[in-house]
Amino acid sequence: MCSTLKDTNPLSYSDAFTWLSSFDRYGWIFGLERISYLLEKLGNPHRQLQVIHVAGTNGKGSVCQYIGSILKNAGFTVGVYLSPHVERFSERIVVGNQEISKEDLAMCITQVKPVVEQMRQQDNTPTFFEIVTALAFLHFKNRKVDYAVVEVGLGGRFDATNVVCPVVSVITNISLEHTEILGKDLCAIASEKAGIIKEHVPVVTAATQDALTTIEQVALERHAPVIRIDRFTWKRTSFPGRYQEFLIHGSFQDYRVKTSLLGTHQGENIALAITAVEQLQMNGVFVTDANITDGISAATHPARMEIVSEHPLILLDGAHNPAGIMMLARTIKEDFPSHRLILVLGMLRDKDIGTMIATIVPLADVVIVTQSTNPRAADPQLLKELIMGFDEKKIVSVSQSINEAIDHAWRLAREKDLICVTGSLFTVGEIRSYLLRGKNRSETSPS
Repeated sequence: MCSTLKDTNPLSYSDAFTWLSSFDRYGWIFGLERISYLLEKLGNPHRQLQVIHVAGTNGKGSVCQYIGSILKNAGFTVGVYLSPHVERFSERIVVGNQEISKEDLAMCITQVKPVVEQMRQQDNTPTFFEIVTALAFLHFKNRKVDYAVVEVGLGGRFDATNVVCPVVSVITNISLEHTEILGKDLCAIASEKAGIIKEHVPVVTAATQDALTTIEQVALERHAPVIRIDRFTWKRTSFPGRYQEFLIHGSFQDYRVKTSLLGTHQGENIALAITAVEQLQMNGVFVTDANITDGISAATHPARMEIVSEHPLILLDGAHNPAGIMMLARTIKEDFPSHRLILVLGMLRDKDIGTMIATIVPLADVVIVTQSTNPRAADPQLLKELIMGFDEKKIVSVSQSINEAIDHAWRLAREKDLICVTGSLFTVGEIRSYLLRGKNRSETSPS
C-alpha cells in the first residue's frame, strides 16, 4: 500500500478514479521534465527499481509478458507495466498475477494528486500517461518488486517511462507508426526508440536494415552492447491448434518452448524475451532452463491473437498498424487456411486505414465494419466506402455498435468459419468484454 503525504486525507476509490479520469487519456506532450519533477516530489520511486525497459513498434506487450512470466517462475516478485489496457484500467499495473487493487490505486492517487495539483497551478500539468507511470512506479516500489518490466508508451526518447535506468533494454522491431510524431521514415523512428538506450546497458533487438544501423550507432555512442535477434534465432516446429512450439537458439543453449500466443512472429518475441533474461543470468541472476520454458508456456496476453470461443471460432487481435495487420494476415493464411473468414473491423481514424484494409480485407469472405466508443474511432460508413472502393464485390455490412457487430457475425458463422475481430485494441477490448461478460455464448447464440 502506498504511503500518503502528511495531512492528506485518503481518497475513496471512486473519488480517486474520478480525478484520474478527468485527464485526457489520449493527450501526448513529449518531454521528461514533468514526469521527472513529479517523481522527484514523490521520492524518486523509479530509482529503487530494477527495470527491464521494452520499446518497439510491435510485440512490446508480448515480450513484457514473456519476461515477466519467466522471472515469476524463477521465484521473483515482478511488476509489469503495460499500456493501453484492454478492459480494465488495473490491467496496466500488475504485481505477480495481481492487478493493482482499488485500495492501493486510491492510496497511490492520494499521494500523487497534491503534487499534480501544484503542477497544475504552475501551468505545468502532467499528462494522463505521466501520472499513470508515476502511479506504477509508486506501486512497484511499495510492493518491493525484484524486477519491473516496463513497456514504453510511445516512441522512447521522450516517453515518460524513459526516466528509468534499466538493467536491460529491449527494442523489438521497427516499422512505420505515429509518423506525425516519431518521424516520416524508419531511421527517424528508430532514432526515437533508440532513445531508451543507456550508458553500458545491454540492448536486445530484432530490428533490421537501416533501423538496426541507427540503433547500433546510438548504442556505440553510449557504450551499450547490442544483441541481435534475427530469423535464424528461432523456428516454429509445430502448431497443433491452440498452442504452438518453437525452437529458440539462445546465447548458451537451445530451448524448446510452447506458447498459447498465436502467430509465427511469437518466435521472435520469445527469442527477445529469453535473450533479455540471459543478460540477467550473465550478471549472476539465477534462472533455470525450466524457469524459462515453463515461464514461456504460462505467459498470456489478452486480445493479441487470442481465441476466445471455439464454436464459433473467434480470434481477437488488437493489430492497429500496417505491420501488425500484416502479421495477422500471415497468421490467418498459414494457420487457418481452410476457414471462411468473417472479419469484424473497427479502426481509429488517425491510423493508416487504407494500407491496413488493402492487407486484411482480401482474405475476408464477409466484412462487418463497426466502431468502438473511443472518440478517435473511424466512422464505419467511411470504412465501408473505402473497402468498396478497394473491392466493389466485397460483402460489407455496417454495425453502429460493437455488440451489434459481433452478434451479426455470430449469426452468420457456420461450421469451419473463423470470426476475426481486429483493427484497434479499443474495438477488440470492447468486444472481448461483451463476449466474456458472464454469458456462455458458446452454447447460446445471441438474440
